[in-house]
Amino acid sequence: MKFSGTNAYVATDDLTIAVNASITLERPLLVKGEPGTGKTELAKQISKSLNLQMIEWNIKSTTKAQQGLYEYDAVTRLRDSQLGDERVKDVKNYIKKGKLWEAFEAKEKVVLLIDEIDKADIEFPNDLLQEIDKMEFHVYETNEVIKATNRPIVIITSNNEKELPDAFLRRCFFHYIKFPEAETMQEIVNVHFPNVKKDLISEAFKIFYDIREVPGIKKKPSTSELIDWLKLLMTDDIDAKTLKEKDPNKLIPPLHGALLKNEQDVHLFERLAFISRRENESID
Repeated sequence: MKFSGTNAYVATDDLTIAVNASITLERPLLVKGEPGTGKTELAKQISKSLNLQMIEWNIKSTTKAQQGLYEYDAVTRLRDSQLGDERVKDVKNYIKKGKLWEAFEAKEKVVLLIDEIDKADIEFPNDLLQEIDKMEFHVYETNEVIKATNRPIVIITSNNEKELPDAFLRRCFFHYIKFPEAETMQEIVNVHFPNVKKDLISEAFKIFYDIREVPGIKKKPSTSELIDWLKLLMTDDIDAKTLKEKDPNKLIPPLHGALLKNEQDVHLFERLAFISRRENESID
């Protein structure tokens, strides 16, 4: 069982090696990288490439590890017992299976995505150590052990917003997705827009990478935002010549709302435009 990328996803050699190493070792693959670098999409493409079902667990700041196993609804059971409901005789009627339970009891191997684990509190990864190690957990209400029939391929993503515990990291195979260089980005763009004009791409790339390097920018535009911006440029028939204009009044690129996602960065570029105009006026 080997992953080699798909027509819809450009996987670098080191990423492909990391995915296959985690599959061979049967360890979770922890994928870190800044937002928009394709971490979540990677799990979807692994699922597609290997023809496996994907089970997705999206982590929020309030998510607890127990929710991934199961949740016992004691309140509803108490209410039903007061109403004389026959369902109270079987505690299983009040147990809601979590995403790990779904993955463990699947009849065939699945891809389990634990997405954005760094959103949860620091104890969240530690609370999953045994389940990740042994691929099993105990259901106290029914006194049964849920054990993985087929060990799932586990992909865990992190935006690198907080450090994860060492004990958790030891159980994972790690890969950091670097932000794509221009050559790799060209391959990614070709997947989405195979007929895009080369001169437009060339100018768009210059602007995009220049924006990412501006000192003081709060949120660097991501790969997905570049794709959105290119789509808008082509839809509005904005050509390379327009992008290439050096008018100091137009330092902010057209349709910049696809790239600059907060007012601080927009104001930063407005200030740069103002400074550029003042410098040009003084030269004149």
